[in-house]
Amino acid sequence: MRGDLTAATITIPGANGDEIEAYYAAPSDGGPRGSVVVLHHLPGYDAATKEITRRFAAEGFAAICPNLYSREAPGADPDDAAATARALGGVPDERLVGDVAGAAAFLRAQPASNGAVGVIGYCSGGRQSVLAACNLDLQAAVDCYGAFVVADVPDGFPFAFTSLRPLLENLSCPLLGLFGAEDQFPSPEQNVEMAILLEGHGKSFTSHTFEGAGHAFFATDRPSYRPEVATKAWGIVLDFFTTHLAEA
Repeated sequence: MRGDLTAATITIPGANGDEIEAYYAAPSDGGPRGSVVVLHHLPGYDAATKEITRRFAAEGFAAICPNLYSREAPGADPDDAAATARALGGVPDERLVGDVAGAAAFLRAQPASNGAVGVIGYCSGGRQSVLAACNLDLQAAVDCYGAFVVADVPDGFPFAFTSLRPLLENLSCPLLGLFGAEDQFPSPEQNVEMAILLEGHGKSFTSHTFEGAGHAFFATDRPSYRPEVATKAWGIVLDFFTTHLAEA
């Protein structure tokens, strides 16, 4: 890691001009630097995701994590907020794109920004990272085990969204996928299908599937955490963003 950072909870304009909560972290030294929008996992805007946001700042990037459940449960415990959002069918895709657009605009407006912005998401945020990159002008995107990118949501799941297959031809930037070989949502077969579709559209897609890991292998506070896999995957992510966020 490089050095000191500053971090704070702020508000930013999201979709439809709504003021939403966000967690912002940046290196204390001057720029110019690339920036990252961090999309939290389905369990919500929690301490673990804020730690990830600080990690990016410690590595030399400005980073912001918007609270995607700000409207459903402002100020609520992350688990309660996530339950409320699930009961409503999850975060609407159109609103997600607007929230990421607001976060990216905030990052680009900072004096130390070089104008390059990437997005990374975990679990539901992985799918949302791809969604954002198919709708916005971004320089890099990372999908960490995001389900339902190429597969529709099975019956009985509490989500209203559909697969992103029709949007993949609009991917605006290089995409990195990080998956567990033992995961089922997404499954290894679905990840191969995504690679084939993106290749057919002439898009830049690099993926890594890790043996001995399932879903949420980055989650340090969950039984699914796989330290050796997470350490290797962190290195891949940082190299990817260093390459693609060097300039806009």
